[in-house]
Amino acid sequence: MPKRSIFLTSALPYANGAIHIGHLVEYIQTDIWARFQRLSGHEVVYACADDTHGTPIMLRAQKEGVTPEALIERVWHEHKRDFASFAVGFDIYHSTHSDENRALSEQIYAALKRDGLIEVRNIEQLYDPIEKMFLPDRFIRGECPKCHAKEQYGDSCEACGATYSPTDLLNPVSAVSGATPETRQSDHHFFRLSDPRCLAFLRDWALHSNRLQPEAANKLREWLETDESLSDWDISRDAPYFGFEIPGAPGKYFYVWLDAPVGYYAALARWCDEHGDTLERFISPDSTVEQVHFIGKDILYFHTLFWPAMLHFAGMRTPSRVYAHGFLTVDGSKMSKSRGTFITAQSYIDEGLNPEWLRYYFASKLNGSMEDLDLQFNDFIAKVNSDLVGKYVNIASRSAGFITRRFDGQLLDDARASSPSSDHALLEQSLVDGGPSIALAYEERDTARVVREVVALMDAVNEYVDRHKPWEMAKRPDDEALLHRVLSTTMRCFARLSILIKPICPLTVAQIEEEIFKSASLTWSDLDYPPISRLDAFRHLMSRIDRDAIDRLILANR
Repeated sequence: MPKRSIFLTSALPYANGAIHIGHLVEYIQTDIWARFQRLSGHEVVYACADDTHGTPIMLRAQKEGVTPEALIERVWHEHKRDFASFAVGFDIYHSTHSDENRALSEQIYAALKRDGLIEVRNIEQLYDPIEKMFLPDRFIRGECPKCHAKEQYGDSCEACGATYSPTDLLNPVSAVSGATPETRQSDHHFFRLSDPRCLAFLRDWALHSNRLQPEAANKLREWLETDESLSDWDISRDAPYFGFEIPGAPGKYFYVWLDAPVGYYAALARWCDEHGDTLERFISPDSTVEQVHFIGKDILYFHTLFWPAMLHFAGMRTPSRVYAHGFLTVDGSKMSKSRGTFITAQSYIDEGLNPEWLRYYFASKLNGSMEDLDLQFNDFIAKVNSDLVGKYVNIASRSAGFITRRFDGQLLDDARASSPSSDHALLEQSLVDGGPSIALAYEERDTARVVREVVALMDAVNEYVDRHKPWEMAKRPDDEALLHRVLSTTMRCFARLSILIKPICPLTVAQIEEEIFKSASLTWSDLDYPPISRLDAFRHLMSRIDRDAIDRLILANR
């Protein structure tokens, strides 16, 4: 298989709050895909960053009595800690408040302006006379002009689903000061997505390729095939605002959604500087490096309309693929602080829960589509205890001790060489034969299928052990040679299972490689003949989950 080069990203988490388990769906999914690609011998640069600009950051910093820079610095360290706790292995974790991001944002803006795709026009906005600031839509509350529901946002109604302009909201109130907003005029900068060139490009980019999942392509088809033009995109905000000032436009700042996705390239630029590489290799229009983005379905609009159009007309390459996932619910409902199901990453770790329990469970639910997934705690407990502890770890615990006590840790060679028609050889071959299908499932992000197929192989190995009963064979001197063969085959199959599950459970497999297989470093190409000949005694790998631990976690998040 030719070696691939992949530039990979997850959506940038906003620096205005803690990482929670809903966020982790995306980062775990992306990390699993990245680890599989690396395990298969491909080059992957997995880049991410904190999304740091905007009014919410500015207001939170004011409330805490710190500068926005101090706030985002603290949150950056917290986010890095949380991702590391769940074995999310970024190659670079940067910040959008960086010199690289400022330079690239200005470069893209200048290119769009030269191409006639930036327009300045006067618009009406709601203004807070007490705070002396124009109000973002989400900082305005009032009565829906359609259904008259109270306490609705300035851009959409959660009661009836209507969308509208903030100036249409009835009895508006500033969520910042409580004042009644005034209507004022201001010059704003727009990206002219309505330009016929943009529509023609996006129809070709989004609808005539395999860049998007079918559900995403169908959604874009609704936008791109029913309209003769798209709406222009307001890319500026007025001071006071925490962000990058637009060159040549004092008091005007890039809207956070302009410079946030540019942050992917800014993080990559920092990585290139640190590794002696060039950004041009990745982002030039003729680059052969795949550019793959994992996102939530709620930001599909930004990543499949604005972002590729910006890049294309700024003379840069566009994404190879954009993969969207659904939302997380917990026990069938939206995450809720009152129910204790709005669970932060740090609280999960503080309660002593194994992060790979969650990695495995999410993997068992994700199928590469945009469907929502539900974390059902009883199912979570049952699946982890049954699959990871009762099936996977149990294989090693039943066999490794025998090998070290009876045969000094020495494994026999692959059974297929000495007895190709035996059940030992057939079992080893079955795990090898399962590799291509599991590899395809990983590639397609269908980790639910990966888990199903790997668990079926775990069952086959455990059935083999049950059939031969090594604990009884050990009592019969005449069965010594057969005992050695059964134990060797079992552990060689355990090594293969470890390869197959390594992208999902990298911490556990790293412990197995170091402590049981004597510092072996297993790759996907080792699936046929794992490079193991001796092993050390079995050491504890993973505990079972008990319901009390989950109850404590829920209580800690109330």
